[in-house]
Formats: sequence, structure tokens, C-alpha cells
Amino acid sequence: MAIRNIREYGDEVLTKKCKEVTEMTPRVRDLIEDMLETMYEANGVGLAAPQVGILKRIVVIDVTGEDPHILINPRIVEMSGEQTGQEGCLSVPGKSGIVTRPNYVKAVAMDVNMKPIELEGTELLARAICHELDHLDGHLYVEKVEGGLQDVTYDDEEEE
Repeated sequence: MAIRNIREYGDEVLTKKCKEVTEMTPRVRDLIEDMLETMYEANGVGLAAPQVGILKRIVVIDVTGEDPHILINPRIVEMSGEQTGQEGCLSVPGKSGIVTRPNYVKAVAMDVNMKPIELEGTELLARAICHELDHLDGHLYVEKVEGGLQDVTYDDEEEE
């Protein structure tokens, strides 16, 4: 396993549509393991393959830090409700913005064994599913931000 470099806003790879995964290979398994390790190292709740420079339809999500979801070729099949809140992205470091998303989402995908799965989520999980799946079609949350981006401040930052 390895921590990969996260591509940042302005990198052309983040604007490309990803290709479907047709089979599970050792390389794809390694990519998934690297994505999980990279996401945890960066303190993220989700990461999509294009964020590490790979144009494959793979996302990893873990909103609790203890329950990773691996979604291969995911697509949203149901959504309802609405939530508006702060959103950030590992590819747009130091920034956040207000985004409106569905409050409930159901996605279908393949798991690491290429078996069909469903993932339902509300609130943060619903937001993360929508956010990560947008990456697979070359879209970033900054396109949906209401009122512009703000600088992220951390309560535990020390002044220099």
C-alpha cells in the first residue's frame, strides 16, 4: 500500500469522465487499498480515483472512520429531500463552501469482488456519495457552491 498524491483543482485529470471497471485485477485492488490509505492520511471522508490521477469509476467513502465503503462503477438510483451545508474537498485544500445536496441517496455499485451492492445514506453519507460520484464525471463541488468559496480555519491552529 502507498499514499498517492492528491490532484488539486486546476489539474486537467479532475475534469475528465472516468471509464468503467470491467474486471478486478491486482492493480485495481492495489489502487483501492492506496485510495483508502490516502483518504485516511488526508483526514478525508471520501476519495475518487481521478483525485489520485486514475480515470476509473472507483470511489472510497468512510464518514465514521471505521466503516469504509468501496464503490466500483457506482450510480445513484434514488434521491430525495434536501440539505444545505459546508462542503470541502481534498482536491481543493484550504477551501470550503455552501452546497445543497439531496438528504437521502441510494447508489448501486460493484464491490471489490465485482458483486452488486446497494448503499443508502442520509445527511453526511448522502452528501459524500453525491460529491464523490460527481468526481467520476469530471465535476467538482466548486461548480455548485452558493456564495463563493471561503478559507477553511481550524480551531486548533496556532498563530505563528
